[in-house]
Amino acid sequence: QVQLVESGGGLVQPGGSLRLSCAASRSIFSSYAMGWYRQAPGKQRELVAGISSGGSTNYADSVMGRFTISRDNSKNTLYLQMNNLKPEDTAVYYCNRRSGPVYPWGQGTQVTVSS
Repeated sequence: QVQLVESGGGLVQPGGSLRLSCAASRSIFSSYAMGWYRQAPGKQRELVAGISSGGSTNYADSVMGRFTISRDNSKNTLYLQMNNLKPEDTAVYYCNRRSGPVYPWGQGTQVTVSS
């Protein structure tokens, strides 16, 4: 079973940046489309960025132009570069498959945007 471990979250002021990482226990990124999701308190989990096995990316309108998803297949690691962060970006961020059966969810990484 694949394990996913997210890291890199923290407290940042509005306008700041963070880079999230997602480490997989084995090589999966070259085979499956992957995504970054987030869940804010009282809200459903939503997909904010995805990357196909071929490298094509897609973003939710709310993060377009501010977030960049990427991956390093050799390190089995998925990244999310987040710039110009806003208070509404505050959430727990997770990675998983973008489509199809998901792997067990990791613990996520908390991102808090506040002055």
